[in-house]
Parts: sequence; C-alpha cells; structure tokens
Amino acid sequence: MQRPDLNRMRETFIKIPTEDNRLRLSLLYNYIRSKIYPIISCLKEYGMINWYCFLIHDRNSGVPTSEDDNNPYFHIRFALTKDVDPDEFRKSLPNYCVMTRKISRESVESITGIDNSILENGIEEAWKIIGEQSKWFLEMLNIHKEDVEIPSQQIAQFLHFYANMSQLQVR
Repeated sequence: MQRPDLNRMRETFIKIPTEDNRLRLSLLYNYIRSKIYPIISCLKEYGMINWYCFLIHDRNSGVPTSEDDNNPYFHIRFALTKDVDPDEFRKSLPNYCVMTRKISRESVESITGIDNSILENGIEEAWKIIGEQSKWFLEMLNIHKEDVEIPSQQIAQFLHFYANMSQLQVR
C-alpha cells in the first residue's frame, strides 16, 4: 500500500444493514466481503486507486446525512492515481455508494487521537498504515470459505494476535 496523495482523496459511504437497529457481526463480515471487497478490487485492477481505507461511522462521526438518519455506514476513503479523472471514478462506483465526494486536504491533515508531531514521515505515513489495516482485515476475511458465516469469535482471535504484539487492550 502506498502513502496517499492527500490532494487526490475521495470518500463514499455504504449504508450497513441492521436488524432492529443493531449490527449483526456475521452479516457485517459478509457485507464487507460482498460489497466492499469487489469495489476495491475493481478500482485497483483498473489502476484508479493506490490507497484505501474503510471504517464504520454514523452521522455523529462523519457521515454527511440527515439528522433523522441513525444508520451506520461504511466510510470508505480512496486516493486516486494521478491519471484518473474524478468523474470517471465516481461513475465506476456501484449505486449503493452514496454521498461520494472529494475530501479536502485540511480534513485529512490530522487524524483524531494521532499526535502528528511525533510522526517521522508525516501524516501520510499514518494514513498508509490505516490503509494497510483495512487491507489486512479484507485479506483476513477473504481466507474464509465463501459459503460460511464467519463467527465473531474467529475474528476476535485474529484480532487477539494483532493486539498481542502491542500488549494493549482497545476499549
């Protein structure tokens, strides 16, 4: 994964299905494999992006939606390659990608909770690592058989190995 060009970043959002206003983890994992992975694979294959990351947010944490929309969304960020036309990028996204827009450089020059002053190679390097985490998560999900529901405990065990290296517990 490359460091993203902060001037060429775009974002899009995908509404996450819920049951009784709750996320069901096995559905979430399958949704990542069936919706997010194909988008990223296609954009990479066609050379449109050289970096991506995804997180889950709602209107209180960055989704530009209406006050009455309490749904969670996948918040996917991309860095377009230098030769890609932003309109072509937008047209290449499936119709379930909504609120697609350019990200202002100012909004990605810092990351909540990350102290830029102690980063050796700037905030782009931090975004690169966050992208690598997204890539790792996709790869971890994709080693499972397509026709199985991945148990949350399986994911927790993989994340345990990730957390073990730092000896930190994330709350």
